[in-house]
Amino acid sequence: MLGVQLAELTAAPDTGVTEALAVIDGFDAALVDGFGRIGDDAADALAGLGAAVAGSPLAEAVAEAVAAVGAGSIEPEKLGALAAGRAALLGAVHDALLVRFDRAVGRERTAHAETATPAAPGGVIAGCRAWLQELAINGWRGVDHDLVSAADRTIEALWAAPELRRLAVLLDGFAAELRACAPIATLDRIPARRWADLWSQALLLTWQGAQDIDAETVSGRLLVVGVDVHEHGTAVQAQVHAVLETGTEPARLVRVSIGAAKVDTIVGPAVWQVLGEHPRLLQALAERRTVTVADMTLTAAGDLLWVDAHAELGDPADPFTTARIQLPKAIAAAVAPLDRHPVHLGEPVLVENYRVEDGALVIDGHRLAVELDRLPRSGPLTVDLVTKSTACLGLVRWDAGQWRLRPLAIEYVFRKAATSAHTGDWAQGPTDPKIAKALAKSGDAVVVLRERAGRLLRK
Repeated sequence: MLGVQLAELTAAPDTGVTEALAVIDGFDAALVDGFGRIGDDAADALAGLGAAVAGSPLAEAVAEAVAAVGAGSIEPEKLGALAAGRAALLGAVHDALLVRFDRAVGRERTAHAETATPAAPGGVIAGCRAWLQELAINGWRGVDHDLVSAADRTIEALWAAPELRRLAVLLDGFAAELRACAPIATLDRIPARRWADLWSQALLLTWQGAQDIDAETVSGRLLVVGVDVHEHGTAVQAQVHAVLETGTEPARLVRVSIGAAKVDTIVGPAVWQVLGEHPRLLQALAERRTVTVADMTLTAAGDLLWVDAHAELGDPADPFTTARIQLPKAIAAAVAPLDRHPVHLGEPVLVENYRVEDGALVIDGHRLAVELDRLPRSGPLTVDLVTKSTACLGLVRWDAGQWRLRPLAIEYVFRKAATSAHTGDWAQGPTDPKIAKALAKSGDAVVVLRERAGRLLRK
């Protein structure tokens, strides 16, 4: 990324972005107290949502929903219209930001193909809508353990229906998060945007049945750009950003996501061990090698569905060389409709010729904030290394009203020689002798837990 590109990216936001987000904030604030007690501020917020989508195909449905909720008729269908209006507004913000990014860096992107959306089946779906309706009526401040527990049977039934797995995962995690915070009336700070996102997404999914994945089968050479590690107390995911060369068309930007459940005592470099079902991908990350893939599924949204048996390790390939030569020419995928949200923005870029100043990369006087607090403990990247780096591979994201960079790899000078550090360098174990020694001294948490589990199973 050059100074002129950064200047265009970080210029004043497009007209309407700030105003649209203000409308979303008002709607989310109304959900905090619930639609069962609509005050003047909540009424204004709902009216603002109706006005914001007045020129869209949702205008009539949202206007009717605003009137109904204001009159005390809080039906799932009306709530669904409000959720759709909110999602459309956030989708418009996402599109405006993505267009700005693509224009700034010159990235081409495929167009989204419209597909018919089947209706969701009945039965358990009615239970989902009823619980989400109760959440909307009571508001977040009215959520207690009894209200959260009311979803248990519904979630159990969702897990038994494979075609509803996405909804099951979302509601299960949402309920667990609410349960951990209940009673919410005692919380000092309520994550209004996050919970409104989960509520509206879940409600919209109840109107969408199982869809055939719009995908194709591909073969070719995969060149890794970087890997983003998402770690939670009970789960970990490694999302690899890469360039796929198929030989018959322009290279494509793709993502490979692998994940696994874990316990909260497995942290740091040990998280890679729970991803051990994908040894070839982990070896490619650790050794910085290409991968030849054969007959893998690539979705229209750019997700390569990984099958380790369909991969063969290739030659070494420097991700920075890939980023300099291949990344500018690679075609990015379209974004799926329900993923059109600013929080999902994460575009790989290469940034060079900068200096690090007060937590930001500065090029020609233009600043790009760096997520130094999000560096994963599972890799070698540290704040000190990023601060003295000379080049950075990372994901450009939008958060808290500004563009940010999440580092995935950096180049720096060590003992007068250029070297690099990547998030995936420890995918087969830490290469830093101090870290390896500390792990050996403390014991391998994964091995210990597996041994204990084996003992329990033998009893």
